[in-house]
Amino acid sequence: MISISLDYKQVLPFVSEEEISLFEKEAGLHKKNILNKTAKGSDFLGWVHLPEETDEDTLGRLEADAQKIAARSDVVVVIGIGGSYLGPRAVTEALSETFPATGNEHNKQPPEICYAGHHLDEGYHYGLLKYLDNKDYSVIVISKSGTTTEPAIAFRLLRKHLEAKYGVRGAAERTIAITDARRGALKRLAGEQGYTTYDIPDDVGGRYSVLTPAGLLPIAVSGVHIRDLVHGAKTMASHLISNNTLKNNPAATYAVIRNILYRKGKTTEILASYTPSLFYFTEWWKQLFGESEGKDGKGIFPAGVAFTTDLHSLGQYIQDGLKNFFETVIDVEETHRIVHIPSDPENLDGLNYIAGKRLSYVNAMAMKGTLMAHVDGAVPNLKISIPSLNERYLGELIYFFEMACAYSGYILGVNPFDQPGVEAYKRNMFELLGKPGSGS
Repeated sequence: MISISLDYKQVLPFVSEEEISLFEKEAGLHKKNILNKTAKGSDFLGWVHLPEETDEDTLGRLEADAQKIAARSDVVVVIGIGGSYLGPRAVTEALSETFPATGNEHNKQPPEICYAGHHLDEGYHYGLLKYLDNKDYSVIVISKSGTTTEPAIAFRLLRKHLEAKYGVRGAAERTIAITDARRGALKRLAGEQGYTTYDIPDDVGGRYSVLTPAGLLPIAVSGVHIRDLVHGAKTMASHLISNNTLKNNPAATYAVIRNILYRKGKTTEILASYTPSLFYFTEWWKQLFGESEGKDGKGIFPAGVAFTTDLHSLGQYIQDGLKNFFETVIDVEETHRIVHIPSDPENLDGLNYIAGKRLSYVNAMAMKGTLMAHVDGAVPNLKISIPSLNERYLGELIYFFEMACAYSGYILGVNPFDQPGVEAYKRNMFELLGKPGSGS
């Protein structure tokens, strides 16, 4: 039984139940095409059955290699871009302590996770290399081809740094490559240097790769229990695949509602969370939907806000600005830590009326009050609730959004698994840089 729930009551002033039910047949057709791999982009539907197909041997190997990396590393640098970077970062930052405890010899903390290859900023990479001068570190490089510009540059820089620090053999022992099973520059280099390798399945695109070794190995290094993450995704997959009605399929229902709102002029979706550790989960969601749907002159623009922080900036626009958007709120119902607001005899700040209350209670009331205000301000709101932040529930949430994105792209009438527009900037950049063979 799934633990995530979708509440769309605050959409009903804008979308009727009758309008939603009109998509029953279409949603069923899309589900059939997804499961039978007969729809657009069918070559990239390997993620659909991935949770149930991830076997014990693979999980055991990933856990063993993660432990080896963690044991010899103060820092692990994850090199990747797009989903190869956002997927693991979304999970590790959602489930890691914001302020980690200081480790000791009896209770070693997981290594610090740093990232490279997700942009081309010179100052960042200079600072990273300087930081690593005095750290024991390892590298996980994630790239199907090994030639994507940003991660390829970062790996070239870090490979040279590793070899200078540990020697060629030592550098190879501290490098794990997650790449294509048979071809590509990184696959060839890994074979020549003797890197430990994992395969990215041919039929899984980058933005859907968080439950492949590309996501699971960095996540395991951070101390997150990947078996529970995969189990959560498997639970959601089983529910969505086995239920044949729109009413019992929250991913399809979410996809239908967002497309109805899109047709009514709500061309932007804002994903809101009141949990700061979900910041990179929002970034992953933005890439998942933006790269999947933004094509053929169509698509809902995915944006994100972090409340209550952004209530003091973008909150004004959401409340009173142009009404071309709707909100989806991720509600984490319970936190793992308890903080009570103390009483103060002077009460100069006027807060004694909430003295003794948990901070999470005040946060929940801020969410409830904001939702009410935004709906009153003509902003439709959906709410996706999870009981708490842990591996199982996050696994459910990941698979929920993956399947919802597939449904939504098909309802929109696009191929949700290609990204032709991504190549446009590359062609111009390569020509400006003078890459051989890139000229017109």
